[in-house]
Formats: sequence, structure tokens, C-alpha cells
Amino acid sequence: MRTLMGAIEDIYADLDVDVDESEFREAVEQKVEQMDGLADEETAAMLIAHELEDHEVGTISDIEPGMDEVKFLAKVVSIGELRTFERDGEDEDGRVINVEAADESGSVRLSFWDQEAASIADGQLEVGQVLRVMGRPKDGYNGLEVSVDKAEPDEDAEIDIDLDGPATVDSLRMGQGDVTLRGLVLDTDDVRTFDRDDGSEGRVANFALGDETGRIRVTLWDEQADRATELAAGTAVEVVDGYVREREGDLELHVGAGGAVEEVDGEVSYEPETTPIDEVEIDQTVDIAGVVRSTDPVRTFDRDDGSEGQVRNIRIQDGSGDIRVALWGEKADIDLGPGDEVLAADVEIEDGWQDDLEASASWQSTVLVLDDADTGQAVQTGNGRSGESDATGLDAFADGESPEATDSTAAARSDDSTERVEFTGTVVQTGNPVVLDDGTETMPVETDARVQLGEEITARGQVVDGHLDAEDVL
Repeated sequence: MRTLMGAIEDIYADLDVDVDESEFREAVEQKVEQMDGLADEETAAMLIAHELEDHEVGTISDIEPGMDEVKFLAKVVSIGELRTFERDGEDEDGRVINVEAADESGSVRLSFWDQEAASIADGQLEVGQVLRVMGRPKDGYNGLEVSVDKAEPDEDAEIDIDLDGPATVDSLRMGQGDVTLRGLVLDTDDVRTFDRDDGSEGRVANFALGDETGRIRVTLWDEQADRATELAAGTAVEVVDGYVREREGDLELHVGAGGAVEEVDGEVSYEPETTPIDEVEIDQTVDIAGVVRSTDPVRTFDRDDGSEGQVRNIRIQDGSGDIRVALWGEKADIDLGPGDEVLAADVEIEDGWQDDLEASASWQSTVLVLDDADTGQAVQTGNGRSGESDATGLDAFADGESPEATDSTAAARSDDSTERVEFTGTVVQTGNPVVLDDGTETMPVETDARVQLGEEITARGQVVDGHLDAEDVL
């Protein structure tokens, strides 16, 4: 027959959480006393086991504001300054210190109070230590916070995060503070104002920042907001003392009074992974890149609230197809025209006119004219097709491969690489080669003739390896 002590040992052995056995037995004894004879030690042990497993979370990303209590492991990333505050009805000031901690899934701010805060300020906690934390989570000013009830170092636990390497876009974690991030300005917005609850006026602006690992929207508050109007696309900058928050499911990097955005020297690469146009589907949010085939004038309209809005339609083509892109608001004023290479990031694919798909570039989208970003920085685009080179993207268009040309036309050329043709079309790219578009296919033309974007010309000559070597340009 199983003894009472054996039963408690079995319950402890079945726990899925990491807790010291002596602490478990102490909690069982306290539970028996608390129940005042209504539960024996075995029942109390089962209750404690249930409470422990109910509060244990696997990772920081599993923590949600409003949970009663959570237990988790986290590595100390940074330690703040000790602050004091007045408590209502008490003579003694309260003390608090904030600690940034993280695991492989995200970051969290830990708030330690009074004696624990004083001990940390005296050097009892070090960056890099792994803590076993118990506390109550809430949604704080800078994101997720946990008010710590108990925290102990766990020397045996390991959390694999790099505290010394430079921050990159893909390394940012929800709730992370004191962020320094270097990247390339991709797009900027105007300053907007709003009324705070206290009656004061706030100011905010955004810009998109990219590095070799990804892209993020940067939000500038109050006195920092004017920096968005001072930065041009293609400028290399470093964000200092930013903090990460979440908006509509996406991470954003915020910069307040204690932060800064500074221009820096040196090359910064941005390499977006674009989706071929012929692979986009309705309701997707994607990055696309291509050459502008045509642009429409800016149109204005009245919103429901009486304000005036504006929109401009352009058509972008890559090596797989083309699509109309609606540029809303300030993006309608972007200086671009036929022949420009452009990146449209975070655009929403919608059902357009006559059941044709179209892309919508709204406030959260980034529209970057790649030629304008050529300031010594590296901006490269690649498509998301596995096993294929970038020849299905901008490079393919530059080589004259339209959606139609990649199939039947290309096949015909392979049979006769020196065919003599006459091709009439609109100039959508100047330089060498000139690229003509007749509405169904494009043709790269080797010629010394001076032509202008949007001009309709006829080129005659031999097609050699997919290029028309023009003898006459009319």
C-alpha cells in the first residue's frame, strides 16, 4: 500500500514545472493549514501541483496581460535605475527598479519593488543571469510588464540569446527597450498632431527602416517627430534608445524624448524578399517590385468626415506579370514615372476593376523608387521562388522578359536567334538598352537614338539573344 509520503513524492515527480522539492513540500504544508483540516496532505499536494502547472508558461511570448500569475524563465538584458515614489497614506517612500529580460521568444519588463529593488541597485543582480520569475503581468506604457513577486537565479538553466551582438530588425522582440538599430530609410510620412487626454497636443510621425534582415516601421513622438521630414529615402541612420511595441499584430520601433535618430556613414544593405506579381492572391499583404509601365494623374475625393483624400494609380510590371497599384494619401505625391524601378512593400492585394487584382499602398505601406535610393547604400530585391534566380524579377524585365515573352515569345526566339523584326511600342525605359512596351510584351532595343520616356517609336532590326539590334528607329 502506498504511503502518504510516497504519494506526495509521486505527485511531485509528475510535475511538468521546475520547482524545488523542499519548496513544494513547504507549499503543501501551508495549503493544509490554510484548508483548516478540510484536506489532507495528498489532496493539498494535488491542489498545489494544479496551481503550479496552471501558472507556468512555456515562453515569454505566452504571457498575456490580465493573467492572474505567471512563472517563467528569463535572461537579464539590462538593469534600470532605482526610482522612489510617494505612497498614499504612508510616510515611507516606495522604491522600484525595472529590469529588461528576455528569452528566445520575446522580451518583458520586470518591475521589482522596495527591498528587492534596493538589493538589485546594490549589485545583487547582473546582466546575463537567468532568473526563475513569479509575478503578475499587465500592459504597461512600454508594452508587457510583470510585477515581480519572487525571482531567483537559476544557474543550471540556459537561454540562448545574444546580448553582445548588434540589433537587427529580425532580432527585435516585443517589449524590448534601449534598442540601437542601424538601417536604411525607405519611406517617410508627414508629422501628425493629436489631442491628449490632458488637453495637450501631441505630435507623431513615422518612417520605414530596413536592414539586411527585414523592415520595421519607426514611430517618432513629439520633439522627435520632425526627424521624419528631415530624412530622405536611402539615408543610412541609427536609431538610439528605441523601444519595441506592437500595433495590429506587427512590431514597431518607437523613439521618444530619450531617444534619437542619427545619420551615419558606411554602407547599410536592405534586401527585401519580393513576391512575383503572378503569384499574389487576394487578401494577401506582400512586397512586390518592378518597373513602372504607366501612371495616372492624382485624383481627389471627399471622405465621409468631410476631409479631402487623394489617390493615384500606377501599373508595375516584373518578369512574371503586371498589376495596378493604388497609391493613397501622401504616397500619391511620390515623384515617379514610366521606366522607374520601384519597390512597393506591405501592399494589400484586393479585388480590383473588372475582377482584376490590384495592390493598395496605404499608410502602413512603403513605396520606394529604387533609383532615388541610390546614395551609396545597397538596395537589392529578390523574389520568393525557391530554386530560381532573380531573373524572374527586375532583372528579367530589364532583359525584356514580359509575362508573355517568358513563355511563347521566348520559345520562338530560341528557334531563331537572328530573326529580323519591326517592333512598335512605348518607351518605358531609357538608356542601354531602351525597353519598348506594346501593351502585350516588352522588347529591349540596342540603339544610340535619343528617345524619351512615354514616346511611341518603331524599331527595326535583327533579334539577337532576345534583344533587338536596331538598324532604324522611327
